[in-house]
Amino acid sequence: MFTCKKTYADIPFAHRQHRHDGHCAQIHGHNWSFTFTFGCDELDECGFVVDFGKLKYIKAWIEENLDHACVFNHDDPLLQDILAINEQSGCKVYQPYIVDLCSSEGIARHVFEVMEPQVKEQSKGRAFLISVEVVEDSRNSATYQPSRA
Repeated sequence: MFTCKKTYADIPFAHRQHRHDGHCAQIHGHNWSFTFTFGCDELDECGFVVDFGKLKYIKAWIEENLDHACVFNHDDPLLQDILAINEQSGCKVYQPYIVDLCSSEGIARHVFEVMEPQVKEQSKGRAFLISVEVVEDSRNSATYQPSRA
């Protein structure tokens, strides 16, 4: 198997860990980066796992959904109130983005699940996504890599 990696860095967005018993329960932000690891068994006609120049769809998705967003768990007990305040403010305070888990681990899994089918489609089934690593402010990271049967 061949592998390669692509990193998108310095993506600012916030999140709120409502289950945390410390400061992370407050809305707070980080500069995030995402590293995508791709794999294939057969290289393309150029000798690539994936053509880095043709991954613009990943960057576009990140910019559209996460850049300057505020990520919340779908089960945050204050979610509806927070969303209502954002709507009632008369200006866009933040762009909400809702996931199952807004921890680094949960965001890594979410981004993997969104991107994996797109990678397969773009490569016509030849390449696949192996993992997504999420880094908070260059100090903390989490990786999601599903078990492959």
